[in-house]
Amino acid sequence: MTDLTTLLEVGGPIAALGGGAAYTRAKYPAVYWSAVGGPISTARLLSSYSSVMEACGLTVAPSRLRVLAVKATTRREVRPVPPRRGIIRPTSTGLRIRLRLAPGQEPADVAASAERLRHAWGVHAVYVTTVKPGVVELRLVGYDVLRRVRMPRKPDTGLLKVPVALREDATPFVRDYRTVPHQLTLGATLSGKSMYLRHLITGLAPQAVALVGIDCKRGVELAPFAARLSALATDPDEAAELLPVLVKEMEDRYDLIKARQGIAPDTPDEEITSDIWGLPESERPAPIVLFVDEVAELFLTATRKDEERRDEMVTQLIRLAQLGRAAGIYLEVCGQRFGAELGKGATMLRAQLTGRVCHRVNDEASAKMALGDIAPEAVFAACAIAPELPGLAVAGDTSGGWSRIRTPYLSLGDAAEICRESAHLVPDLPALKPFRPDIPVRLVATPDPAALPHPVTD
Repeated sequence: MTDLTTLLEVGGPIAALGGGAAYTRAKYPAVYWSAVGGPISTARLLSSYSSVMEACGLTVAPSRLRVLAVKATTRREVRPVPPRRGIIRPTSTGLRIRLRLAPGQEPADVAASAERLRHAWGVHAVYVTTVKPGVVELRLVGYDVLRRVRMPRKPDTGLLKVPVALREDATPFVRDYRTVPHQLTLGATLSGKSMYLRHLITGLAPQAVALVGIDCKRGVELAPFAARLSALATDPDEAAELLPVLVKEMEDRYDLIKARQGIAPDTPDEEITSDIWGLPESERPAPIVLFVDEVAELFLTATRKDEERRDEMVTQLIRLAQLGRAAGIYLEVCGQRFGAELGKGATMLRAQLTGRVCHRVNDEASAKMALGDIAPEAVFAACAIAPELPGLAVAGDTSGGWSRIRTPYLSLGDAAEICRESAHLVPDLPALKPFRPDIPVRLVATPDPAALPHPVTD
């Protein structure tokens, strides 16, 4: 009886501790990793590093000098040499460690063994990046960071840089318009495409950037951000009037650049430029980011007159995509589907959109439209996105690289409030003033006089 009582007294706290750990791991994975998972994985890595590297085929034969030294000092067996390991640096989401490759090895050898390393050290995923020739960094992620997205506290920000989502390796996905000027974003209904667009607008709102929107759904997506928009078109007719104005603005900026290039003999080389970023800050016009939501609405036609209007708009969009970067005009094209069946010019426009983000789509053909021409293997990852994970997407560019990302939740009210607070930053662009959207007046409820407190009288 005494042994049973003792067992119950000891087993009760252990069971409670195990249950608490399981609950923390499910609800608060970051806390669990910092308290339990991180130390356990670090101990596994330190104790099994050499044997794991040998099992993964990441060791090489020792040098002759090393063989002679081992035989002269000890009688141990001379074993293969693994890559030299650096200091283990813990993070809030995993571990980071640098490896110096042995002679004859390449980063692809380590990347091919990433899945084996993941199981050997008990982590969620292992990612390999090249730091410099002969040195790679292993980023060990302790848990699924895309299940509950938490953006880093100090992401990489700057002019035309927006940390819009989190990658699966726990690094922020930064939309950098200076590096990737134009992008195509596809996604079915309720896939998270609007949330992605919402983060882009709120990230650009506090910057000295002109935001222009074309929302052919009567403005239901972009109208809440009207306070920060320099122009807004809510149907194809208004878009047909706005696009020529943007093209004219682009041509005027090219004239400004050419005027600056009127090179005199005494002009320093650093004052000669081919885009607006080489202009003096006092002369440089504000960058323009054009958001096109539901781009297919611009291509759909019902009459011959609509076809003529469609051809003009598509031609103007293609011109902006081909020539707009140097003039500081950038495109963010969104839609549910974007392919050759939309009509003439669709594939030509898509070819100018360097960045690609594909949320959950309804068919494989849509994923191929977004990613098939830049990273065919990313198409399968996009088709595997479940409806229960809104905001999850596959991001790639024309370099062939791609990764899974997920956008954190941001309510429409909070996004609209950020735009209202940044309304004073709308740049002065006279050409766009006729298209400036009407800003709705916020009504403040007036209290009922009968409900106000009255002083007590005799």
